[in-house]
Amino acid sequence: MEQFFASGHAVDLVLAVLAVEAVMLVRRGWSALDALAMLLPAALILLGLRAALTGAPWIWVALPLALSLPVHLLDLTRRSARR
Repeated sequence: MEQFFASGHAVDLVLAVLAVEAVMLVRRGWSALDALAMLLPAALILLGLRAALTGAPWIWVALPLALSLPVHLLDLTRRSARR
């Protein structure tokens, strides 16, 4: 189990679940852009986690984490504009 997490495969599994969720949302009538906007911040955070678990250089940990906030704020702005 330790190797499963240290290799980043645990994060890969969660990313696969996110991809399945995106497909399910689109099939239920969400636009692909709306599904992507909602799930992308989580995917970015997971990529940062994967980089940290696998011992990647700090920039590959920091970059996706830093990008997740503006993407999340963009999603919130898009959602509030539709109300």
